[in-house]
Amino acid sequence: MAKVIGMGNALVDIMTPIGNDVLLVTLELPKGSMQLVDTETSMRVSEATQHFNRSMAAGGSAANTIHGLAKMGIQTAFIGSVGSDSTGDFFIQEMISNGVKPIMNQSETPSGIAIALVSPDGERTFATHLGAAIELSPDHLDPKLFEGYDYFYVEGYLVQNEALLHKALQLAKNEGLTVALDLSSYNVVAAKKEFLESILEPFVDVVFANEEEALALTGMIPEEAVGFLAKKCRIAIVKTGENGSLVQSGGQLFTVGAIPSNPVDTTGAGDLYASGFLFGLLHQKPLDQCAAIGSLLAGNVIRIIGAKMDEQHWTSLRQQIESQFGLRAYPFSV
Repeated sequence: MAKVIGMGNALVDIMTPIGNDVLLVTLELPKGSMQLVDTETSMRVSEATQHFNRSMAAGGSAANTIHGLAKMGIQTAFIGSVGSDSTGDFFIQEMISNGVKPIMNQSETPSGIAIALVSPDGERTFATHLGAAIELSPDHLDPKLFEGYDYFYVEGYLVQNEALLHKALQLAKNEGLTVALDLSSYNVVAAKKEFLESILEPFVDVVFANEEEALALTGMIPEEAVGFLAKKCRIAIVKTGENGSLVQSGGQLFTVGAIPSNPVDTTGAGDLYASGFLFGLLHQKPLDQCAAIGSLLAGNVIRIIGAKMDEQHWTSLRQQIESQFGLRAYPFSV
């Protein structure tokens, strides 16, 4: 079975359901966005939400996807950076306990945290203080890290460090890995559009975008954007929320619906969709079935708070994957 290595911002998510959206206006956080904030702002958001019920989980976009793959039996590793603190230790142990091999830089800078404010309609807004997560540098990357792996999965948030992302993509390609990139956030795409355009065609085999990210990159509606992206990459996926997703490879276009779901929190929906899609792809399933597995995972993770489903959820999903797609999915242990 193919092996997958991921890279992204290693963050600990602090999931915080809020009663209404007034707090977002007060904190000047656009609903549905991921805002990078400084230490002072992060503390202000933390203080403003301390009276809500909060939960903590190892997070970050690529880490969530890698975690999902490991829960279905794929051998995985994750490259990231955390602080030498209890938050960093928590992140590393979470990775290990869920079957992911951590390849982590540790520094004296506090670990990164992402405070996720979850609105009553399930939409989430992130105030992210990257901390040690952004201390991952090109110097930490070596060709040997990619040896033995078949796929490299990377989150678009890393476009903030162009040199790091470019070197990682180059090393992965040199080692013959298939590269999958998730565009991650519309505001990040808008800020780094030219750089993203420069890396798609030479490096990226599989690109994931939601409709807002696709619009920010291409200026097109989903049906047009997926065709545009499919000319740059071997496989293009544009997710359209409750309407499902569009998948195109060459001239082949698939429209795959979402599963009916009552969203509690949309955190991790795109990340787990990528887990499911790649799981199908690793098993050489047709692209519409890959998308259907992605929709199955995404439609289930939005029924809970946070991006980490408990073992009962995963057991049910593995059974559904086996019965619907004929694929056996067992959790992987490091």
